[in-house]
Amino acid sequence: MQKSFTDQLGNEITINFPPQRIISVVPSQTELLFELGLDQEIIGLTKFCIHPIEKFAGRTKVGGTKKLNIDLIRAMKPDLIIGNKEENTQSDIEELARDFPVWMSDIFTVEDAMKTISQIGGLVDREPEAAYLNHLISAGFNDLKTLALQHNINKRVAYLIWRKPFMAAGYNTFINDVLLTNGMTNVIRQDRYPEITMEQLKATNCELVLLSSEPYPFREKHIEEIQAALPDTRIMLVDGEMFSWYGSRLVKAVQYFFEFQKELY
Repeated sequence: MQKSFTDQLGNEITINFPPQRIISVVPSQTELLFELGLDQEIIGLTKFCIHPIEKFAGRTKVGGTKKLNIDLIRAMKPDLIIGNKEENTQSDIEELARDFPVWMSDIFTVEDAMKTISQIGGLVDREPEAAYLNHLISAGFNDLKTLALQHNINKRVAYLIWRKPFMAAGYNTFINDVLLTNGMTNVIRQDRYPEITMEQLKATNCELVLLSSEPYPFREKHIEEIQAALPDTRIMLVDGEMFSWYGSRLVKAVQYFFEFQKELY
């Protein structure tokens, strides 16, 4: 049976439904697909799609999120490719879309993430499983908002994702929405992921700097480096997957943020 869907960029695709040969080129969405029970259907993923790790080894790797192996993907003859506007390269996606159905997400908030889970559930014939994940995420994140208000967390924070040059998560990012949910105000007012100097960061008078484990793997030694420039600011290492993966990882993120908030009381 053929069925048509519209992705989050407004593109309409028609697929053989339900799809049997899926390639996912975004780690958080790959994890979601496995969580939805698509064990046999996922034939390809990127080298960064490491969760669940026990599924990773047995799947064909089709390159990295920003540099896909187009020839390999063509040879695999997928009946559906699932990507994301921010994580994948436009030229790769446009080339693949000439030959295959490509469904793209575009996510800025937790609400967007839940909408995506629901839409992907419909796309792959797993609507009840997707609805259950969204039930858990919605309840958990509502509780996190309530707790942040009860404990009056209200911290001014910068979230760093890269070093040399330093780059931060700004407005109009999924990370920014997760910060807000947990009682934190982002001091980086620019959109997306601007470069920032230590002098500029100091001028924000932020109370807290969060160093992400990805894409740059910040470590303890980087705390010392930044603390020297910002002696009165608290510096913390955080799990980047919990702040930026917008699929089923959000279920696990709820417990992570319950514990994280306790560190901020």
